[in-house]
Amino acid sequence: MLQFNIEKPKDEVRSYLQEKIDNLTKPKGSLGVLEDLAMQIGWIQQTLEPKLINPHHIVFAGDHGIAAEGVSPSPQEVTFQMVANFWAGGAGINFLARQHKIELQIVDAGVNFDFKPEDPIIDKKIRKSTRNYLNEAAMTHEEMDLAIQRGADCVQACFDKGCNVIGFGEMGITNTSASALWTACLTDIPLKDCVGAGCDHTGNIMEHKYNVLKQAKENYKGDNSPEDIIRYFGGYEMVMAVGAMLKAAELKMVILVDGFIMTNCLLAASKLNENVLYYAIFGHQGDEAGHKLVLKYLNAKPILHLGYRLGEGTGALCAYPIVDSSVRMINEMNSFKKIQVTKYF
Repeated sequence: MLQFNIEKPKDEVRSYLQEKIDNLTKPKGSLGVLEDLAMQIGWIQQTLEPKLINPHHIVFAGDHGIAAEGVSPSPQEVTFQMVANFWAGGAGINFLARQHKIELQIVDAGVNFDFKPEDPIIDKKIRKSTRNYLNEAAMTHEEMDLAIQRGADCVQACFDKGCNVIGFGEMGITNTSASALWTACLTDIPLKDCVGAGCDHTGNIMEHKYNVLKQAKENYKGDNSPEDIIRYFGGYEMVMAVGAMLKAAELKMVILVDGFIMTNCLLAASKLNENVLYYAIFGHQGDEAGHKLVLKYLNAKPILHLGYRLGEGTGALCAYPIVDSSVRMINEMNSFKKIQVTKYF
């Protein structure tokens, strides 16, 4: 599997960042989360003048074999239909990307559909849907390695265009099921606590969903290594996002983390290289059952609490203007010394 050289940012700059933030014309700590974000981004970029340049957002799409077990009320064709909606500009992620002037890319990681060569989608397809992990591994070792590599390649292409801040989202019917299993197997949080309604707003399918996932976990034939767990239950879009996050951290980019599924992708990435966590900003805490639990496991502090459970990266992009404000704060506010205002704290 592709290895990533992810460095922990050097701590020497932190004291200088704190001094600069504390001497802006405001009471110390009075801008709360903005101060925390400015500190983190300055630390990542190793500068007292951090910048967010050419922001990108990648949505990885893929289908899951477990859909055959009826764990979602939505039919599998919704995945490719939503991909078409993305490129038509009519989905939730589209208006947010337009609003915040973020370049949006849609990647076919493993959608169970034959797109046309002229369709405006980045073709990184591994296979048309994963296998049904109730009975066998979702993907082979070779497929997992390829997904990691292709996710990394997507980020490298963004970086080569000058991007230094990137968000990730997903589309894949039943990928909350795979995420629940990743949470349970990678953290030892009880599976029942990880299983949520997904796109079923009524919650009517939850008992069946839990029973299927419980059986899949009992049938698991791999070992306890993160690599095997990720491969056995993951989706191609999820594993591609893992590779993308690891590459973004290697390139010292700021990573905008979305909801339950993308937080699980970061969890999985951290099991392969824990230094990836230094580069992550958590956009929001959603309503999917396991999201709060995996955020707590990662000691994460999400910026927003909006009751979201859509995915696509919508929570990450909603948080982007706050992240942008933190950088503007540290760069554009005057210091007490510069304008000769007496410190009032």
